[in-house]
Amino acid sequence: MKNFKPYYAVIFTSTQTEINTGYAEMANKMETLAKQQKGYIGMDSAKNEVGITISYWESLEAIKNWKANSQHLLAQQKGREQWYNWYNVRICKVEREYEFSLD
Repeated sequence: MKNFKPYYAVIFTSTQTEINTGYAEMANKMETLAKQQKGYIGMDSAKNEVGITISYWESLEAIKNWKANSQHLLAQQKGREQWYNWYNVRICKVEREYEFSLD
């Protein structure tokens, strides 16, 4: 953990409706757009019955700016109107990390 600097994780957990028209395209667009935002670090995602997307950010300000991005606001609105039955957002500070890899 040499030179580790704490950062933030936004954990977006959701269940979807039966309506998925345009969802994949919007999700790809939002991932591309997020990568262009100041303070963006990375993203992980998994989906079964419940979808979980975790985005990583340098600061709370970067998260606030991403949430307020006009294109992201449109995606949020469409999500509430069409794609999601339920979602939960958690914002966490990552103060330590470690990993394992066979490689």
